[in-house]
Amino acid sequence: MPGFLLDAGATVLCSHGGRAAAAQPSPRVRAGGQPITTATAPHTVSGCPFNAGGSPMPCVTAQWTTGATRVRSLGAPVLLQDSQAVCAPNGTPVSVVTTQMRVQGT
Repeated sequence: MPGFLLDAGATVLCSHGGRAAAAQPSPRVRAGGQPITTATAPHTVSGCPFNAGGSPMPCVTAQWTTGATRVRSLGAPVLLQDSQAVCAPNGTPVSVVTTQMRVQGT
């Protein structure tokens, strides 16, 4: 399914509301003036308030499990607005809230 490419300025949140940011955006490709992100580089999560049974267990990283099937940057699949990720250490998903709206991929 085609979708807009995720750039470094995209708003990505863990399911608890913590913000995920690209640890290493692709330096070669830009969309909307921002470097795009790839499925091989994890996102770091900050501000996750998750608390399980009285002990804090916040999301720390988000590792992407799906990406574009036809578009790559430096050999890695680029991330699309419908790409999926799993947060560590608790296994919850992330959601892409906003991204650039100019460049699409599949």
